[in-house]
Amino acid sequence: MSQEEASLEARLEEQAEFDPPESFVEQANVTDPGIYEEFEENWPDCWERAANLLSWDEAYDTVLEDDDAPFYEWFTGGELNASYNCLDRHVEEGAKNRAAIKWEGELGETRTYTYGELLNEVEAFAATLRELGVEEDDIVTLYMPMVPELPIAMLACARIGAPHSVVFAGFSADALATRMNSADSEYLVTCDGYYRRGDALDHLSKATEGLESVEHEVEEVVVVDRLGEALEHSLADGHHDYDELVAEHEGASVDPVSRDAEDMLFLMYTSGTTGKPKGVKHTTGGYLAYTAWTSHAVLDVKPEDTYWCSADIGWITGHSYIVYGPLALGTTTVMYEGTPDYPEKDRLWEIVETNRVDVFYTAPTAIRAFMKWGSQYPDRHDLSSLRLLGTVGEPINPRAWKWYYQHIGGEECPIVDTWWQTETGGMMITTLPGINTMKPGSAGPPLPGIDARVADVNGEEVDPGEAGYVTINNPWPGMLRTLYNNDERFISEYWEEYSDEEADEWVYFPEDGAKLDEDGYVTILGRVDDVINVSGHRLGTMEIESAVVGVEGIAEAAVVGGEHDVKGEAVYVYAIPEDGYEDQEAELEEQAEQAILDSIGPIAKPEQVLFTHELPKTRSGKIMRRLLEDIASGNELGNTSTLRNPEVVDEIAEQVESD
Repeated sequence: MSQEEASLEARLEEQAEFDPPESFVEQANVTDPGIYEEFEENWPDCWERAANLLSWDEAYDTVLEDDDAPFYEWFTGGELNASYNCLDRHVEEGAKNRAAIKWEGELGETRTYTYGELLNEVEAFAATLRELGVEEDDIVTLYMPMVPELPIAMLACARIGAPHSVVFAGFSADALATRMNSADSEYLVTCDGYYRRGDALDHLSKATEGLESVEHEVEEVVVVDRLGEALEHSLADGHHDYDELVAEHEGASVDPVSRDAEDMLFLMYTSGTTGKPKGVKHTTGGYLAYTAWTSHAVLDVKPEDTYWCSADIGWITGHSYIVYGPLALGTTTVMYEGTPDYPEKDRLWEIVETNRVDVFYTAPTAIRAFMKWGSQYPDRHDLSSLRLLGTVGEPINPRAWKWYYQHIGGEECPIVDTWWQTETGGMMITTLPGINTMKPGSAGPPLPGIDARVADVNGEEVDPGEAGYVTINNPWPGMLRTLYNNDERFISEYWEEYSDEEADEWVYFPEDGAKLDEDGYVTILGRVDDVINVSGHRLGTMEIESAVVGVEGIAEAAVVGGEHDVKGEAVYVYAIPEDGYEDQEAELEEQAEQAILDSIGPIAKPEQVLFTHELPKTRSGKIMRRLLEDIASGNELGNTSTLRNPEVVDEIAEQVESD
């Protein structure tokens, strides 16, 4: 490192606050600090600003109906179609030749769809789905990797009023079956495979295996050919080739179905504190308005931009900020199939340079990996097109924030550190880049119109600097409406902790710890429930534990998250072997890992599986996972006086150190 670079590093290290450059503020979509007061004084009608970003078939009567709280309804009486809002209206306004999707394959292939071309293919596939028997309100499962046919299928479903349920391609066959069973989904769109680090991965066999465990009849299966001759499959009876179907319906005209604002747009399954994933229901009007508004206000997206969110569409980030938000605003959205380090560790920066990306939105996990690899990789490329950077999925530490600011943004790009969840539909706590000072490590203030607080266990707001829990004290348009077929769990999971039902005062509890500073900036401290955040992806510990204890020879298991330099948090498994299996730990470890891969997928692969004769438990028999988390993270161990077997904590810690 040169003396000049070292001096720059030292200056950034000392700096605690950063203002957006004047050049950014001059062109930003939102620049008036009065927006916070305006939203507060005009709540909930302030959200008309979001609704006005959309085209409505029928105007809404009421912004918010709260008679049946917490089952809130937004923009009631209004009708619209998400596919029309993302495609047709832009074509009608003269943007048919503007790029809608730029796709980068892992092997270097590229595909670009203009808005006109994307509309044509969406209509062709919508006609296909109808011919296959898909009707309005039928749930279509999409089990696909990052190929353009995934957003095409999502928009085709939306066009005909059929909610979609996207299942992350990295999930296992069992995970697919669980979600299809829960959603009563009779239609599947999948693909033959995809590429990872140059290797062709067989995806269709996994999908076929999952279908065998679906408890009801699956009417039709459509298969996208991604791999061609690299991995040939003969399609089973009832399976259809995507390309053949689209070719048969080329030129089809499918009018978008007008949907009530509260009609379901999609289901998104997410991990919870039980072993069963939750089907989060998002609706058409509120969700689309909120993702469009946050894309406009926080990500500063403009129609002429080339915008790239590096998430996977199998997660909510990809739904909101690869597909629906950017396309509703008529911008160009980039998709990438592969990994950041194939074929070289500069792959992402090559894509930024080639496509002249304006806005880049990624996860702290990726940023920590970029730091580890070194600044020489982004330094190879011209990143001067970048105007704004963002982070999503987990808190970002100040050092990684400053590296991102310096080496990717060239100290010219504001960074929006966004906190939100699958359930919130879109961003909730973050800076507005044209207004707010940035504080590395702190997400920022709640967005205008969002009443987010930091409270103690009694619901009282904590003083600045003290730790507490995030609470959301008013509804917002992008919020989940319920859990699919489970209103009771919807109440118990999200509303019981801090709400006063008798007083009709409802408080949403996202189960994240946080602290507040004197300026009202919120620093997120992480999950307080039994969910592990691995690379920004939420995994339920109960789901992983269920897989582990299903292995013959394992009597009991506790799964926790531990600190990880790159992933942020990693999966650690502590297990007790059954009598007679103590000398088979190597085999049991292998079987436990395989059970996790089979049940959930590679995303949940444990960092370590450790066997012990006992787990630390309270006198009532509850496993003290907090101590296991401390051991996994290498933290100083807390008070063990409440344990009935305190000696086991030191024994486990010694085992971890010796490994």
